[in-house]
Amino acid sequence: MDPVEINAGTWYLRALRADERIDDRPALADLGETDPEYVTKRLEQWAAETGYSWAVCEPTTGELLAEVTVDPRTATLSTRARPGQDEAASVAATAVRRFAAAALNLTV
Repeated sequence: MDPVEINAGTWYLRALRADERIDDRPALADLGETDPEYVTKRLEQWAAETGYSWAVCEPTTGELLAEVTVDPRTATLSTRARPGQDEAASVAATAVRRFAAAALNLTV
């Protein structure tokens, strides 16, 4: 499956990126993620349908504020947010739950 973007009202959710236009790795480091291959691994999980992840972004800058992940094997959802961005993660989690139920037939 290709990554799916989700409109979550104030925020938008997109696949993690590390390319010439957007590099989420510095923001992910703020979340404690220092694996330089993390973005690549997450994209591979989308392709294999073994895991789904979204960068929760501020819509005007595209800056990553939080991350939401779904593990379809365990039907679990997790979030992590940069300091002061817990609301973004919470709102995004609600949108991802709706997506998981509708598109993946998965209750998380």
